[in-house]
Amino acid sequence: MKSVFNVFRRGLQRTKTTIVRRLHSIFSETGEWTEESFEDLEAVLISADLGVSVSTRLVDDLRDRYQRGLVKTAEDILQVAREDISSLLNQHQKPEINFNPDGPTVILVAGVNGSGKTTTAAKLAHLLQQDGKSILLAAGDTFRAAGIEQMKVWGERLNCPVVASRQGADAAAVVYDAVNTAIQRCIDVVIIDTAGRQHTHKGLMEELAKVRRAAAKLIHEAPHEVWLTVDASTGGNALIQAREFGKACQLTGLILTKLDGSGKGGVAVSICEELGYPIQFVGLGEGMEDLQPFDPEMFARAIFAE
Repeated sequence: MKSVFNVFRRGLQRTKTTIVRRLHSIFSETGEWTEESFEDLEAVLISADLGVSVSTRLVDDLRDRYQRGLVKTAEDILQVAREDISSLLNQHQKPEINFNPDGPTVILVAGVNGSGKTTTAAKLAHLLQQDGKSILLAAGDTFRAAGIEQMKVWGERLNCPVVASRQGADAAAVVYDAVNTAIQRCIDVVIIDTAGRQHTHKGLMEELAKVRRAAAKLIHEAPHEVWLTVDASTGGNALIQAREFGKACQLTGLILTKLDGSGKGGVAVSICEELGYPIQFVGLGEGMEDLQPFDPEMFARAIFAE
């Protein structure tokens, strides 16, 4: 069985390589660190999408420590970066999922087309099953016939029920039926897949509000969690998506997907810093076990380790 840290380390390998190799290059070229050295470091951090604000603060901290004789090597820089990034991410973390103590917990998963939303919903179901939760999947992506069939296939693989309808059906009606079924069967968690939509499409964004209302008709507090899947490889565009979806559908957290295929894993930091949303899970590979609860310390170690 793979350790959780090894999953993080492998999944963030490209981001680590982007940062660590260039950092060693910058600080091994000369024995004396100049202002140009720190400017180059800031550019490297920004290129990994840590964001301008975070990158500037980190470099300012390192410059100050260097001037006071507290950092002298590239290894020292990596250690400070691990500590600073871990601390920042911890400020925005939510300790646990908001499970409903009085019936089914309803989790709504949203995102743009291609963000890995449907597969992530299935991986999430698998992860919660490992904790002993019974799961019902709602095929709320009624715009794509393939999306409905994909969810049914996942339901068979995971041995959990799926509530679905035909292509073009009212997504809110599917969600209402799914929540009602979960109540009747005493199921622990309902995971609702939704249609992929661009954050600029007003009609589809309004449909998310309708889906929320459908769930709330049966369980007043539902949905208990609204998570946005964000493709980390899109870098800065991931931040824009999170900002716009947050305005439309009261996000409670993010799931960052495809971190393993990106050298821009730092976007997790810039999203936390600018928007304050907790990152609930990260997708670090193709396997079912590669969706992991987000751990700030492991994330920082995986990026800024030798």
